[in-house]
Amino acid sequence: MSEISPQPSPPLIDGPEQVPPAAPVAAPEPSRRKRVWRIIGLAAMIMFIAGCAIAVVVFLGFNIGVDGLLLGSIAALVPVPVLIGCFMWLDRYEPEPVGYLAFCFAWGAFVATGVALVVNSYASYLFEGWGLSDSLVATLVAPFIEETMKTLGPVLLLWRRRREWSGITDGIVYCGLSAIGFAMVENILYLGGHGYAASNEQYGPASGAQQLFLIFIVRILFTGFAHPLFTSMAGVGLGVAARAAERPVRYLAPISGILVAMMLHGTWNILPSLVVATGEPIVLLYGYLGLMIPVFFGTVGFAIWLRGWEGRLTERALPAYVRAGWLSPPEVATLSSLGRRHSARRWAKRVAGDAGLRAMKGFQFSATKLALLRDGLDRGLYSKIGSAQVEEAALLAQISAERSVFVGRDPQTPQARWDGERYHITFPDGVSRPIEAPASPVVPIPITAYYR
Repeated sequence: MSEISPQPSPPLIDGPEQVPPAAPVAAPEPSRRKRVWRIIGLAAMIMFIAGCAIAVVVFLGFNIGVDGLLLGSIAALVPVPVLIGCFMWLDRYEPEPVGYLAFCFAWGAFVATGVALVVNSYASYLFEGWGLSDSLVATLVAPFIEETMKTLGPVLLLWRRRREWSGITDGIVYCGLSAIGFAMVENILYLGGHGYAASNEQYGPASGAQQLFLIFIVRILFTGFAHPLFTSMAGVGLGVAARAAERPVRYLAPISGILVAMMLHGTWNILPSLVVATGEPIVLLYGYLGLMIPVFFGTVGFAIWLRGWEGRLTERALPAYVRAGWLSPPEVATLSSLGRRHSARRWAKRVAGDAGLRAMKGFQFSATKLALLRDGLDRGLYSKIGSAQVEEAALLAQISAERSVFVGRDPQTPQARWDGERYHITFPDGVSRPIEAPASPVVPIPITAYYR
């Protein structure tokens, strides 16, 4: 596979017709003033989220007690690693920076929850004074404020770091992490407050523990996916906006996504009110089986299909670099699925050890970033071609450096070079001869190439 050493040609920012200088260009260092403002902005955001976290903890401790807060937190944390792992599984082609993921989770857990607690509590107070049912808060107010606040964190990330968004999958992941954080804190309130604290105050600790367990079964085991499911709709809209060149789509897609999230949330919240109004508990079961379960499995199926489609982005975007000699056909062929990437990593470790494995991981990550850059250029997402040229040259230089760690180290494979049109293979007699590329690139596992 990677024994084929490409013959690098200049970058292709404007296509084969217009070729910038071949030498990689180092990304310009940001000015000192910009670095200072970045540090100030980061510190301010950390302090803001930390302040919201303290306020939420104090609010919960005051309302449900220390015991309820402690037990509720333990129970609410149980599903968090599982849910986060599911979203991380979707994001394996181009893993997002841990800091961005942590930001979305913390935003949902503390900022979104804090604002929702204030608004929902105030709305309940107003509705009670107006003689309106408190269920209207759960049906009308809660879906609006909760979905808006959960989505606001990823929106800020999209605004400031749009190039980090590869598409709909990233939108689902970022919004899903925000929703998981929100659901965790909300579950603390339900499990520790409505569950343990309420029953413990009336009937004792044993009754409190029993009620906590019952609520855990309903909220965690049966409906633990609810908040991530709702907010994933907004994530789809944000992901579409992130890779859209048309200005109307950039605004309408997120609005449409968040409206769908609000409608799903409101529909789910109205079911308990319908149970009370009709006196038929089976209404809740009908809503769960007839609405939530189909939407859940439909969303999961869409996300899995989308992950495969976005995984093949390299096959759609990188052939230009193959024709220019920067990449060889087998290298592009092995990037389009997780199985092929894993096979390439095993090969790199066999021929170059742990250093080769690390280099192959870096090679695959850089190549995926390059595919996203090329796709963005083809879509017209970048108004400043110069900055994109700098980024492209840096990625190509990084790819060449990572390739050098494992290329030419397999004694079972002859030395070869790819010039953009054909292979130049060194035969045992020491003579290099040109060989036309086969229809399907030769890689460690059988594949079918999708590019032409």
